[in-house]
Amino acid sequence: MTSVSSPPRTIRIGSRKSQLALVQTYWVQEQLQKNFPDMIFEVHTMSTQGDNILDVALAKIGDKGLFTKELELGMIKEEIDFAVHSLKDLPTNLPAGLALAAITERENPADAVVFHEKYKGQSLETLPEGAVIGTSSLRRLAQLRHKFPHFTFKDVRGNLNTRMAKLDAGEYDALILAVAGLERLGMSDRIHQILPPEISLHAVGQGALGIECRADDAEVIAILKVIEHSQTRDRCLAERSFLRSLEGGCQVPIGVNTEINGDNLTLIGIVASVDGQKLVKDTVTGKAEDAEQLGIELAKTLRQQGATEILEEIFTEIQRGS
Repeated sequence: MTSVSSPPRTIRIGSRKSQLALVQTYWVQEQLQKNFPDMIFEVHTMSTQGDNILDVALAKIGDKGLFTKELELGMIKEEIDFAVHSLKDLPTNLPAGLALAAITERENPADAVVFHEKYKGQSLETLPEGAVIGTSSLRRLAQLRHKFPHFTFKDVRGNLNTRMAKLDAGEYDALILAVAGLERLGMSDRIHQILPPEISLHAVGQGALGIECRADDAEVIAILKVIEHSQTRDRCLAERSFLRSLEGGCQVPIGVNTEINGDNLTLIGIVASVDGQKLVKDTVTGKAEDAEQLGIELAKTLRQQGATEILEEIFTEIQRGS
């Protein structure tokens, strides 16, 4: 009697429809297909609330799952098996039944400056007073206002190509964007300055991809672990624990920087007021295997230095719509 082998499982991957999201998702699909040539990996796209509302500042919409909620619902309903996110967009508290299964190797997590043609060859330090800087991130806004109070800051929304078009049309003198996003879209040539941590600590999880799936899907979790990068995972778990402990969302002025040396992990964190006037910053170092505990420790230290009051003021401002 001949046994009939079961057909390979088709794994359905969820992605936002934006160009950057698709580049990231197709990369994950390609890596998995290389490792599991007998399996089928299909990409399914969805629009999220953050993609659809482009005329309101991100912080004013409310940031819990702005770019992830629809994908998470797709997983809960079993329409897709896992979703690929820019890790910085993934809330630190996930819906019941879902898990962060893998974190991929991080690209450069720093922020970049892209200048209008007339300022090519310059740096933020040499721009004239009143220069118009575009950013949709309260984190970047707070840190840059702290360092460069003489600039004019203006919100900018839309996908990367839309924002670049606005810059090139002269609506802005410079944009602040993620190095990783520009590099993934083949726009490295547009990067004029990479901001050091002294000027701008990056977002939690920036530069890494977070892959979320159903917590009880052992097969998918095992498959995804193949493309996880352990050092990036430890760094990002420390950052996410820090953010979670401060109860800050993706759109709050909280910046981080992490490094691993041998078995040790160093985490730097900052909490700043939106106007850049108040700022608390500190560092913690410990064993990388205790990454989440390090995040909790640093959050506690910053709370003792006034982070709680700064965050409460920010949440009040956002609720007022200021």
